[in-house]
Amino acid sequence: MSGSSFGKNIRISTFGESHGPALGVVIDGFPAGMELDNNDIQQLLDRRKPGTSEATTQRKEDDLVEILSGVFEGRTTGTPIALMIRNTSQRSADYSEIATYYRPGHADFGFDSKYGFRDYRGGGRSSGRETVGRVAAGALCKKLLSRMGIEVMAYTRSIGDVVIDYSSFDKDAITRTPTSMPDVKASERAMELIRKCREEEDSIGGVIECRINGVPAGIGEPVFDKLDALLSQAIVSIGAVKAVEFGDGCSVSSLRGSQSNDSFEMSDGKVIKKTNHSGGIIGGISDGSEIVVRAHVKPTPSIARTQQTVNKSGENIDINIHGRHDPVVVPRAVVVVEAMCAIVLLDLMISNMSSRADYIKDFYNNK
Repeated sequence: MSGSSFGKNIRISTFGESHGPALGVVIDGFPAGMELDNNDIQQLLDRRKPGTSEATTQRKEDDLVEILSGVFEGRTTGTPIALMIRNTSQRSADYSEIATYYRPGHADFGFDSKYGFRDYRGGGRSSGRETVGRVAAGALCKKLLSRMGIEVMAYTRSIGDVVIDYSSFDKDAITRTPTSMPDVKASERAMELIRKCREEEDSIGGVIECRINGVPAGIGEPVFDKLDALLSQAIVSIGAVKAVEFGDGCSVSSLRGSQSNDSFEMSDGKVIKKTNHSGGIIGGISDGSEIVVRAHVKPTPSIARTQQTVNKSGENIDINIHGRHDPVVVPRAVVVVEAMCAIVLLDLMISNMSSRADYIKDFYNNK
């Protein structure tokens, strides 16, 4: 199976299955010399792990990270960094029945069509649990970006029709609320909706918003490696994401140029924009303003309500999916979006170091 690696300068390769012994990631190309310990990674993994509230699956996993290589005496060595998270709460018997049919909304049929075989225990590689490796890798990238004054912050913007009120934005609430919303009152309303969906044997989707501040102008490669193009690829590669938008997003299709364009002006000797309809990226390159990206997440496909499908014998059947499933994926996916944005941004910032002759000259002349 190809397609488990991502990135150019910093390349991550995730491994493992939902119900296998362990999952993890190998990070190649990460610079040497950054201080790193387990806690730097664990903080992000704890935001993703299951069983933390009634808004998530009740599967209990500690998701404790083990650093296998690439770190010596508390610093990265420049060699491949291998991180592993062991599975400790597998209940594969919960999935024995689905080995014979294709779950609606899942990757079962696609995997069977491609490989003629699939790991039906929680979806194997197509499980949301695969993202644990991405979050671990993203923790390293976030830490290095923070040393450059860059903040990557994601949160739940909406669940169903419950949308946060930006006037009530509380950054600290992102990690306090069960929904990962920065608005406590909106989170309470969202939890009522989640409980209702669970009672009705259903699920709900939502929108994750990520804001990145401190990125200098000039990050991103023209044509195929645009900053927004690679961010889109990274975010859509998260299993539950069905759409990505930047700045004004889909609403630009109904605007006029006079409404959509961001005017430039000088302020304290710097070029800035009066507005940020573009979401901080123009022509695939950062413009120095806040980068705003949103990921639209579908409802959890595993629901107890009766659904129609086909079994491997080609018969039409009715099914009810049981087991430990998230009634909403959004809160746990917030940190995954954050991690993928950090990986893309750091990768492109490293590329940018060689974009101008004077950058290379200054680097070697100052050694």
